[in-house]
Amino acid sequence: MSAIRLLVLGAVRQHGRAHGYQVRNDLEYWGAHEWSNAKPGSIYHALKQMAKQGVLLAHEIAPSTAGGPPRTEYELTEAGREEYFRLLRDALVSYDQKMDVMSAALGMIVDLERAEAVELLRQRIAAIEAWRSAVTEHYVPEEGPEQLGHIGEIMNFWIHTADGGAEWTRGLIGRIESGAYVFAGEGEPFVGVLAEGQENPYATKDPD
Repeated sequence: MSAIRLLVLGAVRQHGRAHGYQVRNDLEYWGAHEWSNAKPGSIYHALKQMAKQGVLLAHEIAPSTAGGPPRTEYELTEAGREEYFRLLRDALVSYDQKMDVMSAALGMIVDLERAEAVELLRQRIAAIEAWRSAVTEHYVPEEGPEQLGHIGEIMNFWIHTADGGAEWTRGLIGRIESGAYVFAGEGEPFVGVLAEGQENPYATKDPD
């Protein structure tokens, strides 16, 4: 799964309608340019590609009276909304997602209802435990990695990663069940995007 697709859809959805620079600014505000492939070229390419696919609807906006080229604003179509929630749910459930995909999903998790978010995370734990069981059919963690020579360190790494991922997910479930954060349908959501013209302290500067 591509993190950039989920990130771009999520940013556009939060605005309702957004142009490319707004989306780029938001993703930099989230730090996504550091932990994902959310670079300017990738963002603009994703917007244009998803508009071609019918996931986004492109609106040509007339240039301002001050001059400059016309701008294109994007909004999610119904297909785009379905795609967004499919990507979000898949990312939360899958135990083997790359860090950028899971990070993107965590940034969007409050778009779900609280009970669904918890259920998806429980499915994630079940998937981790099933995968761990498959590994331990051939590897006994209690005997240490030496049982397989230095190659055993690979399985040792896998097991520790799985255990850490499951422990972290249980902690997140506990926080959500205790009332942390505002989920869909619960009230005013956390505003995670920048308003038009709002300065972004994390923005990268375009070269002159």
